Amino acid sequence: MTDDIDSESIVVRFAGDSGDGVQLMGTQFVAATALAGSDFATFPDYPAEIRAPAGTTFGVSAYQINLGAGPITTAGDAPRVLVAFNPAALKVNLPSIERGALIVLNTDSFTSRGLAKAGYDQDPRKSGALDGYQVVELDIAKLAAEAVASFGLSKSDAGRCKNFWALGLVQWMFGHDTSAVEEWVRVKFASNESIRDANLAALAAGHAYGETAELTAAIPHLRTARAKFPPGEYRGVRGSEALALGIAAAGELAGRSVVFCSYPITPASPLLHRLARMGDLGVGVFQAEDEIAAVCAAIGASYGGAIGVTSSSGPGIALKTEAIGLAINAELPLLVVDSQRGGPSTGLPTKTEQSDLYQAVYGRNADAPLPVVAARSPSDCFETAIEAVRIALRHMTPVFLLTDGYLANAAEPWRIPDMADYAPIETNAARADQPRAAGELPIFDRDPESLGRPWITPGMPGLMHRIGGLEKDIRTGHISYDADNHQAMTQLRADKVAAVAKFIPEQQVDLGADHGDLAVIGWGSTFGALYQAVRAVSRQGGRVSLIHVRYLNPFPPNLAELLSRFERVLVAEMNMGQLATLLRDKLGVQPTQLNKVTGQPFLISEVVAAIQRELQHVQGAQKPSAVNATYGGGR
Repeated sequence: MTDDIDSESIVVRFAGDSGDGVQLMGTQFVAATALAGSDFATFPDYPAEIRAPAGTTFGVSAYQINLGAGPITTAGDAPRVLVAFNPAALKVNLPSIERGALIVLNTDSFTSRGLAKAGYDQDPRKSGALDGYQVVELDIAKLAAEAVASFGLSKSDAGRCKNFWALGLVQWMFGHDTSAVEEWVRVKFASNESIRDANLAALAAGHAYGETAELTAAIPHLRTARAKFPPGEYRGVRGSEALALGIAAAGELAGRSVVFCSYPITPASPLLHRLARMGDLGVGVFQAEDEIAAVCAAIGASYGGAIGVTSSSGPGIALKTEAIGLAINAELPLLVVDSQRGGPSTGLPTKTEQSDLYQAVYGRNADAPLPVVAARSPSDCFETAIEAVRIALRHMTPVFLLTDGYLANAAEPWRIPDMADYAPIETNAARADQPRAAGELPIFDRDPESLGRPWITPGMPGLMHRIGGLEKDIRTGHISYDADNHQAMTQLRADKVAAVAKFIPEQQVDLGADHGDLAVIGWGSTFGALYQAVRAVSRQGGRVSLIHVRYLNPFPPNLAELLSRFERVLVAEMNMGQLATLLRDKLGVQPTQLNKVTGQPFLISEVVAAIQRELQHVQGAQKPSAVNATYGGGR
């Protein structure tokens, strides 16, 4: 086979047991991809079990990367290259890879025991299951062990080097230089010379195997065109890292310290880990004993004048709910980060979903609205964090920032911003010289546009006041059980959230015209797949546009009018129709739904098929489907 050149992109997937170093292999391949000048997007796919029985399908860990000239906005649909370290990895991933794909198999575990643990009755290499694929069988474990034999490692330590051997081979396949990986190994294992040198030897041996084994006919070179990026300094960034940097940047823009209070939970924990390293940026981190303590501590930080931030996933957000209501009632700023996962209850902790939108918009007792925003990509987490803090401080209210397991762990290139381009985040100051009636306090002189009250902190002269969870007098802040006052305060809280719409930008069309046959609407991490699907159908002449919504409560003020310009509206989301419900509730829009709750992101092909069905309805080729048309699954 000659060199395979793909001007668009190639999707690669590494898969094996949790202990096979698949995630490390993937992240280092990403680093080499970036240095080679390719655009990329990644999808780490973790098993839910901390350490499932080796060789079983429910213990398979995988890392997928889509690399090429771009624009790359998703980790891709069907991999063209699969590196499988055991039969279970092959069985789990074979249904999703492209026909004719290259499969590199580590054969050492294709024993009768290994096949049985993976659920195979027959060896797939002999049963015909791999017909139609390019299969390269290598005893990677044995080859790696031979490469590191001179370093005196134990059998188990030598076995752990097989991921670097495989990485060396894949680096050769893509023409990537290995120097960046070698430098990483030297730093990572600097304290253990034998492990360091063994991994370097395994990496070199895998690369040399591709060069010298004369297997070009079986193991092709895979090349992609270089991506064209706007000028600037770039780095690869995961969503959790970009979110942490955005929170720290918001503190600098506001001139306030950040106090992050959290309790570990999948997939929100990486944010805790990242922020714990940012003390030099004015970020304090408190790991509480439980979710309730974490959110209450964050509220206390905001009361004290710092930017209080708390984070969790759906189950932990449920525990924080009463305290979030306290922050609403006390009119204190609070950033609540929800890294969504499959549910309900413990559900699918390592799988991605968008099922907390109801919880964010409606999920509190009484009438207690608050603003909700969502990030669309790993790098967009930075921008969204700054915007969420800006809203919280301007309106003196908690704000929900929705991300999910996919965004938290996925990575993409990020152009490092110039912070001079960002406007400072202003806070409401007490106006002591403002005329007021007898008994009124400057603490509750709310801004007439934002309705945010001044941010008064303990120790400010002449501004002593009472604050808490009980209903307060709208003028003085004293405890009040007056019926008319409660009506006024309830209305104020609603008006405050509605006022956010005065300050946010109008909704734009992300791709396509501002009118046409079909508008595809999404939010959060679905952006990449929706963008590519709309782009593909548009190239075929379809009158379809993408509208991706960041501001979910309140909606941008022009959203209803914008949607009215399209014949049909398709809402694609990884839940059973929560944004669709909001559009009906808030705007009276009657969309068709494309829903997926498999724990996996949308495939581009799934969205393309749904778009084509909707366009057929517009063209009158068939009768319209039911409003709640749910399309599922992979291929």
